[in-house]
Amino acid sequence: MTISDFDQLQSALAKGGAEGALTHAADTLREQKKYHELFEVLKMQVRRRIGLPILYADSGDSLSEQQRAQLEEGLVAACREVGTLFLKDGQVREGWMYLRPVGDKAEAVRLLSAIEPTEENTEDLIEVCLHEGIDIGRGFGLVLTSYGTCSSITTYDSSVARRPRGEQAPAARQLLDRVHADLVSSVKHDIARQEGSQPSEKTLRELVADREWLFQDNSYHIDTTHLAATVRISRVLADAADLRLALDLTEYGRRLSQQFQYHGDEPFAEMYPASALYFQALLGENIDEAAAYFKSKAEMLDPQYHGLAAVETYVDLLTRLGRYSDAIAAAMKLAPRGTQPIGQAPSLLELAEKAGDYSPVLSYCQEKGDLLGYTAALVQGAKK
Repeated sequence: MTISDFDQLQSALAKGGAEGALTHAADTLREQKKYHELFEVLKMQVRRRIGLPILYADSGDSLSEQQRAQLEEGLVAACREVGTLFLKDGQVREGWMYLRPVGDKAEAVRLLSAIEPTEENTEDLIEVCLHEGIDIGRGFGLVLTSYGTCSSITTYDSSVARRPRGEQAPAARQLLDRVHADLVSSVKHDIARQEGSQPSEKTLRELVADREWLFQDNSYHIDTTHLAATVRISRVLADAADLRLALDLTEYGRRLSQQFQYHGDEPFAEMYPASALYFQALLGENIDEAAAYFKSKAEMLDPQYHGLAAVETYVDLLTRLGRYSDAIAAAMKLAPRGTQPIGQAPSLLELAEKAGDYSPVLSYCQEKGDLLGYTAALVQGAKK
């Protein structure tokens, strides 16, 4: 600040008192983009407005309920203003530090979307968008663009996979699109090299259908671990266009040499055939075959040794197919009593809500002596 800044503060105090000085200081700090200091002045304004000393004392404040509410409201407004100014200025971490207490995710997404990624801010954008969960799709896209497929898969498994399915989908879709496009390009290039002209086929399935020579001598056209991981991750997707691409990948994967037929986790031990059935069912194809396959896995695999993945996958598949009553029956029959759900399938209460019928769950809870579950189902059902 220059000498004139201090003189102007003196003048503002003389003309408008303490509030005039604080207002002038805030305006000056906004103009100079000193936003941390601006926040402190805004705090002073809030405290003065509700009758508190402008500076917080070690002894603390003695607040009425009205003052407490006004203080919280004023501080949130100050956080919103300063966080917005930082983000409009392209300062990602600082802006999010102030916007986090506001809790307005939609506004944070809007402000962040206006910030173009650079070498200087990409890490900050990834941290806030992806790891803070503000815009997972954009954050994951930055990882994919900046660090490639391998790092993106690692990031997905460590940071995205634990989130609800709907939040995972934007990231899974970007990975699927990238891997599918890279694979199609690589296969077309190989065909053109071998046959002397560009192939006319469009889909991966069509490209590989009558060209077994593409896979001779253990040949492959993309990192096979990336392929397997992408197929696994794509199971969270629901849009038909995404499922078609994922099914396309299984058509390629199942033709790979046996050494690249990686053993997946049950019930997808046979990675590509089992995944193909799963995607087909969600697309309305081979539904009965897929349901029978995953039912047999759920019934055959002992949860004591294999966990609940097979059971919950089957229940979840029935749910995604709209067979809610069947899903409830399967969950009650196949999930051992007392086992902890792993979160791959909806709970019995969620299934009852989807089915619009709580009676099977009420009977089940009564039979098992589950008073808590019975109470939840009874109250939830009464609301309907």
